[in-house]
Amino acid sequence: MKQFAELFMNLDRTNKTNAKVELMKDYFLSAPDDDKLWALTLFTGRRPSFKVNRTMVKEWAAAEANIPMWLFQESYHSVGDLGETISLILPRTQTSSSEKSLTEWFHYLSLLPGMTDEEKHDHILGAWTQLSQHETFVFNKLLMGSFRIGVSQTLVVRALAEATATDSSVIAHRVMGQWEPSTTTFEKLILDEGENDNASRPYPFFLAYPIEGDVSSLGNPDDWMVEWKWDGIRSQIIYRNGELFIWTRGEELSTEKFPELHFLASVLPEGTVLDGEIVSYHDGRPMPFNVLQTRIGRKNLSKKVLEEAPVAFLAYDILEVNGADARSMTQFQRRTELEKLYKNIPKQSVFNLSPLVKFTSWDDLHTLHPTSRENIAEGFMIKRKSGTYQVGRKKGDWWKWKIDPLSVDAVLIYAQKGSGRRAELFTDYTFAVWGDDGKLIPFAKAYSGLTDVEIGQVDYFIKRNVIEKFGPVRTVKPELVFEIGFEGINESSRHKSGIAVRFPRILRWRKDKKAAEADTLESLKGILDVYK
Repeated sequence: MKQFAELFMNLDRTNKTNAKVELMKDYFLSAPDDDKLWALTLFTGRRPSFKVNRTMVKEWAAAEANIPMWLFQESYHSVGDLGETISLILPRTQTSSSEKSLTEWFHYLSLLPGMTDEEKHDHILGAWTQLSQHETFVFNKLLMGSFRIGVSQTLVVRALAEATATDSSVIAHRVMGQWEPSTTTFEKLILDEGENDNASRPYPFFLAYPIEGDVSSLGNPDDWMVEWKWDGIRSQIIYRNGELFIWTRGEELSTEKFPELHFLASVLPEGTVLDGEIVSYHDGRPMPFNVLQTRIGRKNLSKKVLEEAPVAFLAYDILEVNGADARSMTQFQRRTELEKLYKNIPKQSVFNLSPLVKFTSWDDLHTLHPTSRENIAEGFMIKRKSGTYQVGRKKGDWWKWKIDPLSVDAVLIYAQKGSGRRAELFTDYTFAVWGDDGKLIPFAKAYSGLTDVEIGQVDYFIKRNVIEKFGPVRTVKPELVFEIGFEGINESSRHKSGIAVRFPRILRWRKDKKAAEADTLESLKGILDVYK
């Protein structure tokens, strides 16, 4: 545990990409194979659940530290992270760290689900007395399922590729799909090619970069193909060994969530992998994302849900043809293969090609781009015809040209402190617009879009203009105005405003505006009327 805790803390202390890669590389070169596998499990988001009651854990920690709950809560609100708060308040009777490995501690935690509350209490306190402060912090993060660290999967893959002298695209493919540390080993997963014949394993997704400057900077338009950028769920459909698998970009196996697409198991050729977008679809055209949202996360897909939120798959790439990896083919060649496959499949409304946008000049695209929302799209995807299918976000061959977000000017009314390095700063904000009665009505939360300097300035204002406290939340004097951007808008009975916005973020601080000049709920409803 000591080695992994040191890795965790060192990664948290730096924001330099190369330094993070080097730290992880050193760990993968020196740690025992079992610990490497568990570390990889955490870094790729496969956090096991140990079913512990956070309220009980708080009470046990406060009792062990011999402090009242109100003081624990105040400490928690100040620190901003429960695992760190507990590690700071617990009394230390020793400075040595545990002899147990990371793997042994995971085994220790795996015993919790079968225990009574009293046994859990003794088990967790037993761990706290064995661990150093930093180890306790990491242990608590694992215990409560809140393990997050500032490294992307791309960086983990890069570090692992360097440590094992393996091509990063091969590593990226191997860590995807269905695997559990209890059913494989580090050697089989990463080093043994025979383990990688997993029929359900998807390919790493190729991601586009936002267009830089004017689209004409891409050169000759004849070198590019253009599609609408659909607002749905990026997915891969895999047909291997007579089985169909549907993977989302978030590495979630979602085959059972989309029964409409199961017919593809009877029509796709063996060894086919398609890349595309699952969208709500009706009468030959996509529907707004909020329709699809009504069925996301539902365990039971009733007949009513399937009727009200029908889906289709819009295919725009083919990654495997007859069992052979097609990613090294050019974009133009892959599109040709995709169109050939589509022609040989019985036509179904739930399976379509993503159509290419017809254009002869960049001026044509400039004319079409403002019509994106009318086509239920977010803008354009621009793909180099000679480009291959790559891994992760790479510049050069795939660009996304999104439409400007919808936006309103809103007033900051609530704030809450962040976590980690921002635990002492107010960085989570709630914004409001004016209602008919002259009162501010909250409609969105946002925490991104400001520079570090601006965050410091807003934090300074908040700390000197708090009106009320509700646990970690502060009511703030309504003076600061910000332009809030969002990608979509829909009606919502769960929100006081009656409106929910999608992907809200801060576009700019409107220092030129007073609170009275912020937008109204009618402004939001006007946007809703246009785009619902």
